[in-house]
Amino acid sequence: MSRSIPRDIQQYPFDLIVIGAGINGAGIARDAAMRGLRVLLLDKGDISDGTTQWSTRLIHGGLRYLEYYEFGLVRESLREREILLHIAPHLVRPLGFLVPVYERSKRGPRTIRLGMIAYDLLSFDKSLENHRMFSAREALEREPGLNPEGLLGAAFYYDAQAEYAERLAVENALSAARHGAVVLTYARVERLLQEGGSVVGVEFADLLGGGRHTARAPVTVNVAGPWVDEVLRGGGYGGPRLIGGTKGSHIVVDPFPGAPREEALYVEARRDGRPYFIVPWNGRYLIGTTDLRYEGDLDHVEATEEEIEYLLDETNHVIPGANLSREDVLFTYSGVRPLPYQPEGEAGSITRRHIIHDHARDERPTGGLVSIVGGKLTTYRNLARQTVNLVYEKLRLPDPGCRTDRIPLPGGLADDFAAFAADFKATSGLSEELAGRLLRVYGTRAPEVLECAGDDASLRMPLSSRASLPTGLIGAEVVYAFRREMAQTLADVLLRRSMAGMGPRVALDVDEAAAEVARKHLGWSEERAAEEVRRYREFVRRYHPKDFRRRKAVNV
Repeated sequence: MSRSIPRDIQQYPFDLIVIGAGINGAGIARDAAMRGLRVLLLDKGDISDGTTQWSTRLIHGGLRYLEYYEFGLVRESLREREILLHIAPHLVRPLGFLVPVYERSKRGPRTIRLGMIAYDLLSFDKSLENHRMFSAREALEREPGLNPEGLLGAAFYYDAQAEYAERLAVENALSAARHGAVVLTYARVERLLQEGGSVVGVEFADLLGGGRHTARAPVTVNVAGPWVDEVLRGGGYGGPRLIGGTKGSHIVVDPFPGAPREEALYVEARRDGRPYFIVPWNGRYLIGTTDLRYEGDLDHVEATEEEIEYLLDETNHVIPGANLSREDVLFTYSGVRPLPYQPEGEAGSITRRHIIHDHARDERPTGGLVSIVGGKLTTYRNLARQTVNLVYEKLRLPDPGCRTDRIPLPGGLADDFAAFAADFKATSGLSEELAGRLLRVYGTRAPEVLECAGDDASLRMPLSSRASLPTGLIGAEVVYAFRREMAQTLADVLLRRSMAGMGPRVALDVDEAAAEVARKHLGWSEERAAEEVRRYREFVRRYHPKDFRRRKAVNV
């Protein structure tokens, strides 16, 4: 699936232009294309290379939103959680959460229990089990690593995890393209075209091939996440600021003494009472997140040492045997939530409810333009449904209705995914562990990955004998990413297709080997292969990977 800008793009009669290929933009493009609209999806980078890839990777109802009385948001999220469990069974799986309650906690046992009851009532149509309450003794039997001092008890409930949130966006974009959408990554919108008080299209720069192009459509949806205001400024929009993002940082560590066994911990921080998570993830543990107002560079966000120490300190307090230090952090990642601008109040109190802002209703109306503010990973599909409903109203066309709640994503297309997975493991010729990894990343498309190997057995082998199998990379995935999944760069392959870049060494052990596969099988020159590796390593410096810290220490 190659990237090519249609020669007639300036004259092509698009119905809808979507700016931003994160989870919300990709979801909107998929829904619109499935309903029959002619869609152009643009992003200045790769699919999901913004806020989507910096999330805590949870598909959840938002238990803490109950204390802000956002019952509608919680109900919507819980309904969407159930839908995603069915349309993306390879990417979204149930995950248990234990909530320890201490004497110092802001929320006591009674409050937690009431919240759990409300959570169950709001998810009355779920396939997951209801909550359970545990005494302090029962909680410690379940999780012996918990700090027993002042422990009053715990609650247990189920939500879900999207281990590879990036893949959710990629598969939405792939589905959109299969239904006729034109998907162009590395296409930066420079200007909104306006005529007679309405936006009628965009001018964008091709960041790969060079040059500028224009495309026209009666409706443009600005779903650029934290960059929404930047897009509007490029269009000469003089209205109020829409985005007031907050920064969230995470750390990734190896399994440690006292770590939760097969469930996540949902913990109230001792220092400020803010809830955060300790989540089994990708064979390791993901700890986060922080929630700080952010006014810095949106294109280069990284965790500060203060945030890292905060997460380490809080984890060591709730699990005293962990004894985690800075040296134990394999890597970090950080991003900005595209929340509504709210100049005052705590960052955590800003609503996570999405806003579909129709600029035709502004003080100075601009027709043909809609901006998306806020939202969360869990509710992307419903946000897309509501947005495309509005697009049909603006186009004054009969709406055939949304089908994304019933039709699985490309990797989830199986009547019985468990049976499919068992058959693939038995017939793929791979080790069970490696076959399982391909299933977790590609779902029912895993056999297509192996087809890219052809008769070359080397493409079926891990590229590094030292690569950890939960995130190991085989050569066929590199070929598949470029030929079938719209990857354009080595970073696209490692960070947002194969997910090898989310392994313990952020793919620094396989980046050169992956580039060599592209040289041998995709026609890259030696110069391009070396430059792609250089750019990848420069990008992942913001993750503070352990490999780089070690090299720096040796050089010193």
